[in-house]
Amino acid sequence: MTDDLTQSLAAYADVATRLEVDAVALVPGPNFTRAIGYSFMSHERPFVLVIPAEGKPAALVPNLELASWGLVGFDGAVFDWRDQDGYEVAFAALSKHLNIASLAVEGQVMRVFVHHALKRAQPDLTIIDGEREISALRMIKTDAEVAALKDAIEISERALSRTIETIRLGQSEKQIEQMLVQMLFAEGADDLSFAPIVAAGDNSARPHAHARENYAVQAGDALLFDFGARKHGFAADITRTFFLREVSDEGRAVYETVLAANLAGFDVTRAGVTAHEIDDAVTGVLEASPYADRIRTKTGHGLGREVHEAPYIMRGNHMTLPAGTVYTNEPGLYGDGKFGVRIEDDILITEEGCVSLTSFPKELTVLPC
Repeated sequence: MTDDLTQSLAAYADVATRLEVDAVALVPGPNFTRAIGYSFMSHERPFVLVIPAEGKPAALVPNLELASWGLVGFDGAVFDWRDQDGYEVAFAALSKHLNIASLAVEGQVMRVFVHHALKRAQPDLTIIDGEREISALRMIKTDAEVAALKDAIEISERALSRTIETIRLGQSEKQIEQMLVQMLFAEGADDLSFAPIVAAGDNSARPHAHARENYAVQAGDALLFDFGARKHGFAADITRTFFLREVSDEGRAVYETVLAANLAGFDVTRAGVTAHEIDDAVTGVLEASPYADRIRTKTGHGLGREVHEAPYIMRGNHMTLPAGTVYTNEPGLYGDGKFGVRIEDDILITEEGCVSLTSFPKELTVLPC
């Protein structure tokens, strides 16, 4: 194995040691990709990488992926299987080879049928959920990972700039969403981070709204965009809220409240702060406003290979956040039947404080349409 791969896998062996289990198992997904430097699909064919606390790793690989797996530079034992034969024999061979008694898996990623296949191969195998500890390895971003996030964010911001220039009263939310998607790919996105949220008027008060085909945007509407490009395997996540043609006094007041909450998050963020402290500062601004009954969500979440990953920025989470952590600062207020406002930035924590990876303007903007 290359030195880089050996070093990467050693971090998971250390997790096994800390969890007091014999090994860690990874399946295709963000941790798997981080570990080996290559991305593989998660589908009906089980694909498992096992990293022992001591000794060489081993892998169970679908036969049709063997050629691609060869690019990884992996020199541990490989047990492949074909669709025509099924995977039970390969699991049994993997179990016999490893000779382990306990295993930590990704509780939010490993599918039930893979878990069951491991247990059928070795009924006395103890399997624990190591999701928190395994995924924590992704929390501190390398310089290359931050650069990938910046690329994704810059693509997203250019796409939004181009999209808002095309908005006219009478368009549907769906038409605006389709334009945003076109612009994201035109600006160089490899993929979408997630299905974009484009919501106007009362729909903007639904935090996870779906764009409507039968609603024509009107003067005075709030228009909320929550979206992101994916580039080099990393996901941007940005929200901006605009008003169309005009803004009411209530709209202005709600917007300024959300912006003040967003800025409060920047003020308290530094290496060593807890997720609880950030959310307390941000949500505290919203709670002190006349619109406290419109609070629906926590402040944010970690961002990287996944749109939602550790740490989760919420009261009660006393995890200390180190330099290199990237999280979303996305306070919002949602008036049911009225409108919603959310402002979301992607923040890199540093020893000195923090840096906003997003640069799209945040001052209240009324689009001329």
